[in-house]
Amino acid sequence: MKKILVIALSFIAFTTTGAANEIDKRRVLSINEMQRDHVLTEMRALLSGTQNILDALLREDMVAVARYARPLGMGMTHKAEDHLKAVLPKEFMQLGMSVHKDFDQIAIDAESLKDPKHTLRQLNESMKKCNACHAGYQIRVEKPSTQSGTHPSHDHHLH
Repeated sequence: MKKILVIALSFIAFTTTGAANEIDKRRVLSINEMQRDHVLTEMRALLSGTQNILDALLREDMVAVARYARPLGMGMTHKAEDHLKAVLPKEFMQLGMSVHKDFDQIAIDAESLKDPKHTLRQLNESMKKCNACHAGYQIRVEKPSTQSGTHPSHDHHLH
């Protein structure tokens, strides 16, 4: 028993050390604190909504699937995205918008097709986009610059 424990702990230590020494090769998105809050709040809403959709799918409640998917669609985007377009890469924004479009389609198909497996396939494809985004990007808060000429009050558009 002790031998198995030692082997397991050695394996964990080895894999953890290896992972800790790897260089994070994701593209850095340098944004301010308010922009970061906006992006992360939206991501959390997508995650929570996806969990609600999965719960509704377990119950085969396609009305609830549509109800949970619809707010995650393009209606979730608003003027803050216009401000983020100036600071976030085009590919990042396109990926995000395609996820919102996916949720619009999930809502439409849930109501019209009422097919849980179809919705699962759609959700699976959308989640691939989420994984690609998280694998490709990391967010870092930029340090405020007093020489940039920007004024903090310009961030009020993100509310």
